[in-house]
Amino acid sequence: MRAGAALVAITLTLGACGSKAPPSYVPPTAPAMTTSGPLGTACLNSGRPGVSRERCGCIQMAANQTLSPPEQFLGAAFFDDPAKAHDVRLSDTARDDAFWERWTAFGKTAETLCRSA
Repeated sequence: MRAGAALVAITLTLGACGSKAPPSYVPPTAPAMTTSGPLGTACLNSGRPGVSRERCGCIQMAANQTLSPPEQFLGAAFFDDPAKAHDVRLSDTARDDAFWERWTAFGKTAETLCRSA
């Protein structure tokens, strides 16, 4: 379970037990989405329909969860050169195959997290 989800579950459990939070209590919020990262920046600069700071920030957040920084830079290059993605996908190296599996997982994560962004 992610740390944020665990914190919410604990908070809800304690609330159900009758404890009251102090007046100054501020409930936890989701981590701030930022576009400062290779994929968030590439997304913003892509000129594609539907681009927004919120969506690109969400995409960067998904990348931070699933890809290493070097992998994020490689993926960001796909925005400018889609043929590069094709070359990596068709490559027969173990390194590229492993990257492509993580890139696919990133895509699924981004789709799930950013659907409404």
